[in-house]
Amino acid sequence: MATVNEGQRVIVVGTRQSALALTQTGQVIEELKRISEKHGFDYTFEVKKIVTKGDRILDVTLSKVGGKGLFVKEIEQALVDGVIDMAVHSMKDMPYALPEGLINGAIPKRVDPRDCLVMREGGSLDDLPLGARVGTSSLRRSSQLKNARPDLQLESIRGNIDSRIRKLETEGFDAVVLAAAGLTRMGWQDRISSNIPVDVCLPAVGQGALGIECREDDVQIRELLSLINDNETELTVRAERSFLGTLNGGCQVPIGAYCVLGEEDGGPNGKRQLVMTGMVGSPDGTTLLKEVKQGTDPEQLGRDVAAALIERGADRILAEIGE
Repeated sequence: MATVNEGQRVIVVGTRQSALALTQTGQVIEELKRISEKHGFDYTFEVKKIVTKGDRILDVTLSKVGGKGLFVKEIEQALVDGVIDMAVHSMKDMPYALPEGLINGAIPKRVDPRDCLVMREGGSLDDLPLGARVGTSSLRRSSQLKNARPDLQLESIRGNIDSRIRKLETEGFDAVVLAAAGLTRMGWQDRISSNIPVDVCLPAVGQGALGIECREDDVQIRELLSLINDNETELTVRAERSFLGTLNGGCQVPIGAYCVLGEEDGGPNGKRQLVMTGMVGSPDGTTLLKEVKQGTDPEQLGRDVAAALIERGADRILAEIGE
């Protein structure tokens, strides 16, 4: 942590060094600057780029590298060591359990959580020709797409979103599957051929949301981050992450979840219902288990959806993948 004169503070923000990571970190910093000025905080911000294991290993599928903490571990260590003061992550990259002393200080408003297709020709999943080559590094995406279109040739594709889009031409793919949120944050919405409906491809846990991680004992940072937290996004993402934690899943297994805020429950406190769909699938797409439940407690809802899927054999599917 760097400090200037008394009452002033330089806040060091850790991030991966991809174009998307730097863009979304810059967007968070701009919002924090605006909030800081509004509330009279005397803060300035510096960006520290950190290379993670997931950034270094690009020639192996993510599921074989090991999914838990692949894109966050080195950044979290910098937080623990006091090298940085906060970190901006894509929430879908974050394991359920955080290192001791670290917390999610804010979850800003979520953008489009869906997966999308970037295609050479045509506009939708139905437009892809029989046996089309589709690139994705995600077992979750390939499981669901194989279930919807068993004829598709799903092939591993790694790299930043711009390099994956380029592979449409350089490696002859008919389409690549990406998170709509990443393209939206980059201002590349025009590259999206179509969004894949969530009933066809359920998003990754926390997809479309950011997690701003900080030290639990840093009162100043926690106060600042609380001002950019979005309550609705926080509730729904907490439910999804509880589901992930109950299944003990990493970010690179065929697990998907999507929670939305529904109607008020009609009780005396007028709490709004959370409605969540959870999914576990086999890598080949032949088995796809889904469960929908609702409740007002996000952590309990996540546990309930996971328990229902475990009763139907989700734990056996995940155990086989782990082996």
